[in-house]
Amino acid sequence: MSQMLPFLTQDPLPPSKNRRSPFRWTVAALGLIALVLAGTWAAMAIRGLAPAETSRVAGGQPVLLVVETGDSLSTLAQSLEAAGVVTSASAFLASADLDERATRIGPGVYTLTTAMDPAAVIDAMLDPASRAARLVLPEGLRIDETVRITAQATGLASAELESVLRTPVEMELPSWAKGRPEGLLFPASYDIIPGRTAQEVIAAMINRFGLAADEVSLERRAMKMGRDPYEIMIVASLVQAEVAPEDFRKVARVIYTRLDQGMKLQFDSTVNYALKTDTFFLTDDMLAVDSPYNTFVIEGLPPTPINSPGQQAIDAALNPAKGDWLYFVTVDPESLTTKFTNDYDQFLQWKQEFREGYGATAAPLPGASS
Repeated sequence: MSQMLPFLTQDPLPPSKNRRSPFRWTVAALGLIALVLAGTWAAMAIRGLAPAETSRVAGGQPVLLVVETGDSLSTLAQSLEAAGVVTSASAFLASADLDERATRIGPGVYTLTTAMDPAAVIDAMLDPASRAARLVLPEGLRIDETVRITAQATGLASAELESVLRTPVEMELPSWAKGRPEGLLFPASYDIIPGRTAQEVIAAMINRFGLAADEVSLERRAMKMGRDPYEIMIVASLVQAEVAPEDFRKVARVIYTRLDQGMKLQFDSTVNYALKTDTFFLTDDMLAVDSPYNTFVIEGLPPTPINSPGQQAIDAALNPAKGDWLYFVTVDPESLTTKFTNDYDQFLQWKQEFREGYGATAAPLPGASS
């Protein structure tokens, strides 16, 4: 139930649908890992290990305690004792027997202290101010969406978060990012301890990205490919935006093949990013927008990632599928079924079928085009 590690609480999200289906995000119930800021928290025992010798624990030291769904009062009491919050589980249970409010303690992450009176523990756990804020960042969020969702979940002002994001010195970004946080605010589930600053919350997201980058050996594998890690992150964001996870590696291959052949990418996701829209159906005027992100106009990649990709998309950008595809069309926006080809005539046929099936006779189509 409780565990002390040197970060904010943060869990990765399961793979999500792509950027074009913002209402199809699925956030599964996640096991929480309690984390706190380094250097300020006492090391405590974890559930499943022998109870700590709580008589030696000084009072008033902060403790972050996780209550899982389905935990009983007995389980809670044991974890409180193990973390040094109470001197004995039986003392807490005795207090709970006298206070029917104890049954209203629900799952969540609580900020408590060591050596508390059992009755005070009940009061604290029923006080909303003691509960950490749960922040869920789905894969594929644009940076402005990340700011909005973070502000709503934590109560921090959007302006504070934006100020941190505009100030590279306040963020521990990798040197190759050159002060650019786009794409590095990692999609995950975070429990934000009350009182955390905007800088600390942003740092938690970037730290979580660092863990994911290490897990996929981003820098080493990028170097092996002859590419910059930030370039890989841009590709990963395009992959995340364009298709369902099962097609990530194929789209990565299309991107690299088109770049190698000097072809424009012509991804509608980049136009959507430039216009802050999210649609399959882009008009000719939209396609012609003057933006460094519009890959129907520019050569090569956009200047930054267009979203925060998940670990699966990053790995796909590092490990593209083998194939000679140049074109793809998402023929069903609901299921995100996507077809790939290196034949331009076949591509045009699929485009026409999509137009006829979805009544978008004048609309361009998802995927690369010539």
